[in-house]
Amino acid sequence: MQTVKQIASEIVAREGGYVNDPDDPGGATKYGVTIHTLRRLGLDLTNDGAVDARDVRALTRQQAVEIFITYYYDRPRIGEMPADLRPSLFDMYVNAGSNAVRILQRLLVEMGYPVAVDGVIGPQTLAAAQNAAGTDAGLLRDAYGVARRNYYFRLADARPASRKYARTRAGGKGGWIRRAESFVSPEYRLSDAEFRERVSGWD
Repeated sequence: MQTVKQIASEIVAREGGYVNDPDDPGGATKYGVTIHTLRRLGLDLTNDGAVDARDVRALTRQQAVEIFITYYYDRPRIGEMPADLRPSLFDMYVNAGSNAVRILQRLLVEMGYPVAVDGVIGPQTLAAAQNAAGTDAGLLRDAYGVARRNYYFRLADARPASRKYARTRAGGKGGWIRRAESFVSPEYRLSDAEFRERVSGWD
């Protein structure tokens, strides 16, 4: 079983270096840490009295790992979730904040558990996730991965500017979809033909 630091280090590697894509609402980002996160945490890394893109550029890998573990794993209580679910939920929390938990909560509601969809991991959500995991937590992990993929598809359906994150220029699976499917068993990943069919309505 991976440690939380190993999982966080993989997320940092997956996120990559500094980018400032005008189509990304996150703004200036490095290793998955956005300028909004640095401002919210009051991290003036350059000690110049302002938190701006220069602070994002100054962020180190180790600082990113520590931010993720503290604010995206420990505080949201992801470490209390079923072990097989943690890597995907942690990765999605870094990518989508509390929406990661809402995706899980909606899935649990669909499975028949009386869970509030509020983006907060509390006793109700923890108990439902543990019960849903049962003796085969891999099934919950796979179901969550598919729900993540569907979330990304819906974002891209609604916002054409975001489609480049879900589909490559060559027409294959984009980073969002590959990211979600990296946490699910092979049999639940879309084939190339199934993917093309799903996005066939996009411009």
